[in-house]
Amino acid sequence: MTPAAVIATVLGYIAVLFLVAWLSGRRADNAGFFSGGRRTPWYMAAFAMIGAAMSGVTFISVPGSVAADSFSYMEMVAGFTVGQLVVAFLLIPTFYRLRVVSLYEYLDDRFGIHSHRTGAWFFFISKMLGAALRVYVVCAVLQLLVFDHYGLPLWANALVTMAFVWLYTQQGGVQSLIWTDTLKTVCLVGSLVLSIVFIADGLGLSARGVVQAVSDSPMSRIFFFDDPASDRYFWKMFAAGIVLLVAMTGLDQDMMQRNLSCATPRDSQKNIVLTAVSQIFVIFLFLVLGVLLYLYAGHTGLELPAKSDQVFSLVAVDGGLPPVVGILFVVGLISSTYSAAGSALTALTTSFTVDILQGTRRCDERRLTRLRRSVHLLMALAMAGVILAFGYLADDSVINLVYKVASYTYGPILGMFLFGLFTRRRIRDGWMPWIAVAAPMLSALVQWWAREAWDYRIGFELLVYNAAFTMIGMFLVSQRHEK
Repeated sequence: MTPAAVIATVLGYIAVLFLVAWLSGRRADNAGFFSGGRRTPWYMAAFAMIGAAMSGVTFISVPGSVAADSFSYMEMVAGFTVGQLVVAFLLIPTFYRLRVVSLYEYLDDRFGIHSHRTGAWFFFISKMLGAALRVYVVCAVLQLLVFDHYGLPLWANALVTMAFVWLYTQQGGVQSLIWTDTLKTVCLVGSLVLSIVFIADGLGLSARGVVQAVSDSPMSRIFFFDDPASDRYFWKMFAAGIVLLVAMTGLDQDMMQRNLSCATPRDSQKNIVLTAVSQIFVIFLFLVLGVLLYLYAGHTGLELPAKSDQVFSLVAVDGGLPPVVGILFVVGLISSTYSAAGSALTALTTSFTVDILQGTRRCDERRLTRLRRSVHLLMALAMAGVILAFGYLADDSVINLVYKVASYTYGPILGMFLFGLFTRRRIRDGWMPWIAVAAPMLSALVQWWAREAWDYRIGFELLVYNAAFTMIGMFLVSQRHEK
């Protein structure tokens, strides 16, 4: 696939994306930008969330991870499913009852302004790093396919990408995201299924042959019960999946802004349950694709790249398959990236404006619009800068790197919400920032000590330790309060 063909595919998708964003968001006000006006039908939100839960990291890194991790990611997906139920039936009723614009307004109501801003700042750090990592994956692929060919540096790549994201989200916000995520779901799932079909055809496999080849591969092993010290041990992955989903979806302004755009809590719950079921099948197909990619590379004698995240792009673009496979890869990659970056940018703008600057309390509608647009541009520039930083620092499979970052940054948020929901105690609010900073430091210390003393590796479940330290700290500065 030539660089010109990649450019044409990207520009074609962006043209459709801008049209959908303009049609859906041209009449959006601040309420439409922040919450979609709470008028989204539940089935639209559910279909949009199938794509919203998948990013460019899922599209590239999950298939590439099967060589090292087999299908162990499904252990975490099982935890994700339980976590979705927790979000639907515990958090959704609370957020609708309080009618929050930002999730972290709950912390203000429960504990005070310092807790509110602490939660917002930790979300800001979490989402900025996580979103930048996701976009970096795609920028790295586009750098290889296009920008290096024309001698353009990574900084130009990052700026162009974020400029397009900023342009298509600046007006409609959440109101546009529902429709652009629907477009993403169609493109992502369509690209996934058709890629499997074409690669299987390249291997000369029928549908039954695909099932047999995948089941015969050692990479298709799902359950790991033999070594509790391993990062892939089932109960560690399962528990981590529950808490990661609750933290990274239920307590994440980016993901929840779609769920909270539904008219009623009942509609939101139906959308979340349907999303949970769909996620199981889609992620399983990504892992099947991963096995087929490695089988095809071995069958054709392709030299595997140093990073597993580049396996899909290698086979799709340079593997000798029909050109349509390369086009499907680019469409799936671009659709997942622009949607994920756009929703993250909208969520960062919402949280920074509402939680940190307190814009909805201090500004009239006109001033709030100006403030929101200024923050939106600032967030886009900041994300481009973080993408460049990852260009020099990232050296791990990005799906693992995203969850490592989340284990540190979402832990305090999870601990604060759990303490608020399951206790009646009030805290001395001024201590909350110090507790939230201390918890990740103590978690990192425990992780290092367990590895050095017992050769025990704490994996994604580090988030649980992080949240626990936060709750212990909050208990130490709390007192009983009857409401």
